[in-house]
Amino acid sequence: MSVLPLVFTSGWASGINAYAVVLLLGVFGATGLTDEVPEALQRTDVLIAAGVLFLCEAVADKIPYVDNVWDSVHTVIRPVAGAVVAALLAGESGSLPELAAGAVGGSTALMSHLVKAGTRMAVNTSPEPFSNIVISTGEDLAVAGVITFALFHPVAAAVIAAVLLALGVWLLVFLASRIRRFRRRRAQRREERRLAAAGGGPPAGGPVGGGR
Repeated sequence: MSVLPLVFTSGWASGINAYAVVLLLGVFGATGLTDEVPEALQRTDVLIAAGVLFLCEAVADKIPYVDNVWDSVHTVIRPVAGAVVAALLAGESGSLPELAAGAVGGSTALMSHLVKAGTRMAVNTSPEPFSNIVISTGEDLAVAGVITFALFHPVAAAVIAAVLLALGVWLLVFLASRIRRFRRRRAQRREERRLAAAGGGPPAGGPVGGGR
């Protein structure tokens, strides 16, 4: 079977949390749960580095505005990770050229990363921090679930990843339109208050007292 569905799914997941993808694939391969994982991802130093960076992301990704900085730094890292993982998977399988796999994995990772980063910027317009925690936890669970499912049912997992990516794009467009509408209304209310304050004083040159 072609490795393309697994390449697509790993690319989507890498755009959300590349360290979780490397860690999960490496652990599954090292424990013998699957033989689809390249040896390079099963190395002890790779697993340790991925685990430490995953913990860092798990914290940074749940703090408002810190997650925006983290996403900015990973605009290059996540697509590159998606491309490298995809190329390694293709090299292990031999059913897809590594260059083509890298292109698919990297471009898919870039798309899902942009959706993630844009959604977080929209969520951070809310003053409370709980939405960040909920969304970040949901993303981590989705990545873990879809990657695990992909190792045993790659085609079905790729369909799920494609649907989630499409829903993410739609949600990003929806949130962007709502935020623009909210900002326009807020600016309009400020302008109305400013005009009301400017015209609310006593008329210039009018009588001050009531004596003869």
